[in-house]
Amino acid sequence: MTSQHTIPTPTVGVSALTQRERVVMGELGEDITLEDIAARLWVTRNTVKSQLRSAYRKIGVSTRAEAVAWARAHGI
Repeated sequence: MTSQHTIPTPTVGVSALTQRERVVMGELGEDITLEDIAARLWVTRNTVKSQLRSAYRKIGVSTRAEAVAWARAHGI
């Protein structure tokens, strides 16, 4: 018996994300911190965390790497 690690299948398309969630997801692909993303977007780190948590839940991922892969696959 073998086990395979697979990336969760996206549960929704890009249209389910808010505009701001799409913007934040687009920033994830760069090698920057959440603080850097927050500074670029003129919001707090907690705002970025909240928007990412919501987006992760909608697209069915739990890690930044999975979110970046999903975003790239969906043109974000």
